[in-house]
Amino acid sequence: MGSDDVVIDPWGSAQSTDYERIIQQFGLSPLEGVDLPSPSKLHRRGIVFAHRDVDQVLEAQRTGDPFGVLTGLMPSGQMHLGHSMVVEQVKWFQEQGGDVTIAVADLESQATRGVSLEKGRQVALEEYIAHYAAMGLDPQKTNVYFQSSRPVVQRLGFQLGKRTNLNEFESIYGFDGETNLAHVQAPLVQVGDILHPQLDEYGGLRPVVVPVGVDQDPHLRLTRGLAAKTNWFNLRDASSRGLLVSLSVHDENADVFGQMPNGRVDKAKVAAVFDQVVAAASELGFSDIMSSPKQGHVHIPSATQRDKHALRLALLRLERRLGGMGLLAPSSTYHHFAVGMTGNKMSSSQPKTTLFLRDDLAAVEKKIKRAFSGGQATVEEHRRLGGNPDVDVAYQYMMYFFEEDDAYLAEVNAAFRSGQLLAGEMKQLCIDRATAWMNDLHEMRDQTAHLVADFLAEDAR
Repeated sequence: MGSDDVVIDPWGSAQSTDYERIIQQFGLSPLEGVDLPSPSKLHRRGIVFAHRDVDQVLEAQRTGDPFGVLTGLMPSGQMHLGHSMVVEQVKWFQEQGGDVTIAVADLESQATRGVSLEKGRQVALEEYIAHYAAMGLDPQKTNVYFQSSRPVVQRLGFQLGKRTNLNEFESIYGFDGETNLAHVQAPLVQVGDILHPQLDEYGGLRPVVVPVGVDQDPHLRLTRGLAAKTNWFNLRDASSRGLLVSLSVHDENADVFGQMPNGRVDKAKVAAVFDQVVAAASELGFSDIMSSPKQGHVHIPSATQRDKHALRLALLRLERRLGGMGLLAPSSTYHHFAVGMTGNKMSSSQPKTTLFLRDDLAAVEKKIKRAFSGGQATVEEHRRLGGNPDVDVAYQYMMYFFEEDDAYLAEVNAAFRSGQLLAGEMKQLCIDRATAWMNDLHEMRDQTAHLVADFLAEDAR
């Protein structure tokens, strides 16, 4: 890793906000230019700024095919405004037709933060799920489970763990000889969390998107890499035109693919597999399929980039019929960090840096009045030089959380930059909207308290 590389740490307190470099270094795709149906304010304002393979989720939404959304929560503290960004994105995907799975990381919380499973359950239900209900998630389309009561996530993580090693963990997470082994194990459990909704008993094979802050991308990189390593078929662009399908031989599929222990090849088995690949492509309507077992691929010249999603799913279904896991690499979207009240990172462990969702209105007003300002030192200087809304916490909170009207927000931005709107006036605008937002949330939390149990999956009751 070069000295100028950005480091992303899911557990760290300091995180880079050089999002352009993050996109380039970690191979994310900018969300700008992606055609989203009814984009939320987080999308419109570029707060959700990047993705991995969100196209396959949008294609499923466009064609009416099923897709899922997964998020998780750490039941170890209070819920703050930063957490609400994920809920807003999950709700948006749910409104587009996605089913929602929410993982309560009670095992990780117990292992890394010393929170008992009983306390973790209480915090998850009374703090997190209560607010998810208040923010409008549909309990009929949401399933909340606990890691401790769903052994398949641990089993899946264990199965896939043999496909990685400590060198890869060091590369992705920066682990070293001093790393607590609970931190080594936790990502593998998260791999199980992310991938298990594709299993037949939890919704079946379908695209699953995970909305996260960019600091959580290491978990997505690990999961995507491990899922890809299990796949029996490769799908790639042909050098001329169309797409190519080839076999990926592993210990698990060598016999099915006709690879004998003595190194010889059972040509009849290979031909049978290629025939099934051709049949799977034919079922999608392709007729120009050229099968070449000797060359090791099936060529579909008329297949386009948009066809990749359907072909990939068809190949994974075939893999499952042949005895493989058939796992689709998860999609993901990434949002900017919300700035803390002090101008630094928002943190649950530092109450002065954030608004908690249970803060009373007096505390909300007090915190915003003390928040870091982008205004000048004096009224005269501010009138002359203008303020900087890019660092002004009150403005940032209006943009991220409290103001829905893009046109009005643009007016406020321009007035503050010109010096027409003073720093105190900006804070009062934020206070007015924040107290109204929080008051509505508190009222909805009371009104939806009876729905909390309805969010729980059968194994979480």
